[in-house]
Amino acid sequence: MDNGSDPRAETSRGGAKRLVRRKDRSKTSDGHRLVPEGDGRAIAAAARTGKVPKIIAALQAAYGRPAPGDRKDPLSELIFTILSQHTSDLNRDRAWASLWKSFPTWEAIIAAPRAKVESAIRVGGLARTKSGVIQQTLATVRSEQGSCTLDALKVMSMEQVEAYLKRLKGVGLKTIRCVQVFSLGQPAFPVDTHIFRISKRLGLVPEKAGPESAHRIMGALTPAAEVLPFHMNLITLGRRVCKPARPLCGQCVLVRLCPYPRSR
Repeated sequence: MDNGSDPRAETSRGGAKRLVRRKDRSKTSDGHRLVPEGDGRAIAAAARTGKVPKIIAALQAAYGRPAPGDRKDPLSELIFTILSQHTSDLNRDRAWASLWKSFPTWEAIIAAPRAKVESAIRVGGLARTKSGVIQQTLATVRSEQGSCTLDALKVMSMEQVEAYLKRLKGVGLKTIRCVQVFSLGQPAFPVDTHIFRISKRLGLVPEKAGPESAHRIMGALTPAAEVLPFHMNLITLGRRVCKPARPLCGQCVLVRLCPYPRSR
């Protein structure tokens, strides 16, 4: 396994990033977790502002406290999340329903010609790419686990789950975090395109930070009990108000906590 599959091994041939220890709910054996120094500074700086609890409270006052839906098993959540990439919730749900209407079991999906899987999920978009990822993921899981199940993840730590799923081709960190929080109930914070944008506008994540850093920072800043509702409320904000091109800052419940309107 290469270093990229271990969040504590941030090195490359171009030079190692300096790592710092910080307390984290996802603990190593000594109660700390190693994070790149730049992320550690960003976490400390954002924590000093005290904004996160105020942001969480303001969003819940506006949008309520979202509750999780029916929990899927880990493999179902993984495939469901792959289908959700770059599409709407409606089309994701249609693709999921169509997949199960077309195939009775995971094994049937593995055995099917790729074109048939592609056709079944076409409504979800990027069907050619997603069909290949889904079939390869299912085949790998069956080979490694002996059947089409990821129930072994239920007894793993957050770091172990991340390390295992990162090995699967086409499975990125946001997808992993969704499996962790929505299926396994782990306090792992998924950063989608809306949250990536909003977290930078709020000044929680540095402007030049990449997705992996954003996941680390938002995960560290968010209390474990608030991960899922905060994640869902930020997505609602991004869809309704904090839009990519023309954010409706005058309608935003976070306008007094956000530096972005003053920078425009």
